Amino acid sequence: MSAQAAQEFFLEPADNERLANLCGQLDEHLRQIEKNLGIEIDNRGNRFRVTGNDAAARAGSEIIQRLFDMTNDEVLDPQEVHLLLQELNMGEVVNSPNQHEVLIKTRRGMIRGRGPNQQSYLRNIHSSDLCFGIGPAGTGKTFLAVACAVQALDLEQVRRIVLVRPAVEAGERLGFLPGDMSQKVDPYLRPIYDALYDMMGYERVARLMERNVIEVAPLAFMRGRTLNDSFVILDEAQNTTVEQMKMFLTRIGFGSKAVVTGDITQVDLPKHQKSGLKHASGVLAKTKGVSFVNFTAMDVVRHPLVQRIVMAYERADAENSND
Repeated sequence: MSAQAAQEFFLEPADNERLANLCGQLDEHLRQIEKNLGIEIDNRGNRFRVTGNDAAARAGSEIIQRLFDMTNDEVLDPQEVHLLLQELNMGEVVNSPNQHEVLIKTRRGMIRGRGPNQQSYLRNIHSSDLCFGIGPAGTGKTFLAVACAVQALDLEQVRRIVLVRPAVEAGERLGFLPGDMSQKVDPYLRPIYDALYDMMGYERVARLMERNVIEVAPLAFMRGRTLNDSFVILDEAQNTTVEQMKMFLTRIGFGSKAVVTGDITQVDLPKHQKSGLKHASGVLAKTKGVSFVNFTAMDVVRHPLVQRIVMAYERADAENSND
């Protein structure tokens, strides 16, 4: 059994409003930290005492002080506390001398990678012409790719953003969809739209789409095109065939950057067809200028239940493969 240790410290300045923001309603934020790290937190005013095993007590002290710093300009909620706990649990070392932290600046604020895999993903997007982000839902693959695209457009590193997705239904048959091509494809690209609206605002996104600076297209419409000076995102790439993936990757032109995201455990293609994403991850593994980041359940930054669901499915898949 690990020896118990105590960390005692004061938070400055002793601002009651910020301290209330830190602790949460009925101290819910402190209880959340206690439950996650297996520690006890006692406080009186701005004096805090954290008790638990040595590593947990130090981690608890660190997160309390980081959260208090955040109260200077934002209102905390349980989700923000959960995300910081995720970083600590994943062993994030932001100030590592060998790994610089990547920050994405958009007009709606600063976006940063949470945990080492997200940071590695951002670094690879910046340094590679083609980056693959592979892993389960909720790991930030699409959101961070969109953030990088928005930043590149704002800095005039590219002239347009091209958003591509295969129009494959998730195990359902939706039948005929009315409307023009944009209206038919829109439902499949809703997660990307949501990210764009969050970072740029609805009106600016609408204006840029009218001018074709932001283009939305089904994967089938990429054939025969060459995309120069563009930031191209292929989302849900697990639902591309091998031929479609090759076709898409050969569309990349001069001055362009491409990010391919997907989850190879959620392929909706007919059983006889091989996923283009899974195939590409093997074929291009050692290709210069191509990088891969593989996310796991530990990288999930949604509700903590999502992480547990993903891990349960991973265990079930592993057990089935051993049968």
